[in-house]
Amino acid sequence: MVPPSAVAQGACGQRMRSGGGAMAAEAPLPPAARAPPGGAAGREATAAPGGGAARAEGTEGLFVVLGAGLTAASHPLLYVKLLIQVGHEPLPPTVGRNVLGRKVLYLPGFFTYARHIVEVDGKRGLFRGLTPRLISSTLSTITRGSVKKAFPLEDMEHVSNKDDVKTSLRKVVKETSHEMMMQCVSRLVSHPLHVISMRCMVQFVGREVKYSGVFSAIGRIFKEEGILGFFVGLVPHVLGDVLFLWCCNLLAHFINTYAVDDNFSQASVIRSYTKFVMGIAVSMLTYPFLLVGDLMAVNNCGLRAGLPPYAPAFASWIHCWRFLSAQGQLFRGSSLLFRRAPVPAACFPID
Repeated sequence: MVPPSAVAQGACGQRMRSGGGAMAAEAPLPPAARAPPGGAAGREATAAPGGGAARAEGTEGLFVVLGAGLTAASHPLLYVKLLIQVGHEPLPPTVGRNVLGRKVLYLPGFFTYARHIVEVDGKRGLFRGLTPRLISSTLSTITRGSVKKAFPLEDMEHVSNKDDVKTSLRKVVKETSHEMMMQCVSRLVSHPLHVISMRCMVQFVGREVKYSGVFSAIGRIFKEEGILGFFVGLVPHVLGDVLFLWCCNLLAHFINTYAVDDNFSQASVIRSYTKFVMGIAVSMLTYPFLLVGDLMAVNNCGLRAGLPPYAPAFASWIHCWRFLSAQGQLFRGSSLLFRRAPVPAACFPID
């Protein structure tokens, strides 16, 4: 226990060094000034150093719950998206008109496709494969938090327009490298459950029941494909994540540095939205990596959706990429609302 006189002397010495003068050194401190900040609450926080850790754990738990809720709410969207990615089109296209008035064929959008799933499997059918996806999402969130604690980013500072170009770029590179490490580790840990979730969902195509539960799926994959079966499609997913992080952060940095004028009254507002807009644009450019990774997760696994005529047995993810590129299908499934069927325009002349 440090004597109050020593605390007073230390505080006064600090004030003298900051320009308080000799009179400040001679003035005694009141009892309230010697107490920890926050009164009784401050004393309790000082006496209980684990309070901060408890709050951090509570925050992490809140993120896990929110992430699980968002995953569950968005699952029907991802389910329909995956069925479109593997090329399953159970409904015929309909004739519509584009903005120029030309007749075109439109494939069913998300709502029509989801209604078809409900007619076949009921409303619960929209949540096929949700359990392993929830586990995968939870593992990803927990892993990111654990890596962040184990490898904290020292002296983390937000990039300011007052920084010189070299200093701010160095901060962006440092922060992006840290984000990349967290994302790669979390992807590695959660990918096996992602593979199981994908395979559970595409069973809708052939009406199979091969993957009926998490534990039975783990045993089946290990028996048939070995440990590597849990990591099929991992490489394109990781490459897509890495490219997305670097392109998004660097583009946002260069736009904020060179394109946004500091004299503009709304410069700070524009800078706050730059990264968000860049994220949307870059996600479209890196979508082929997501598509190839998902197709590799279900390819040649004994399910109809991973076999001809939907797809050949790919030797590698590069083989899959080349196959889709040759057919002009690298962005298949990127749109869920206005999906044009790939047919010649001459088949539908203008009235």
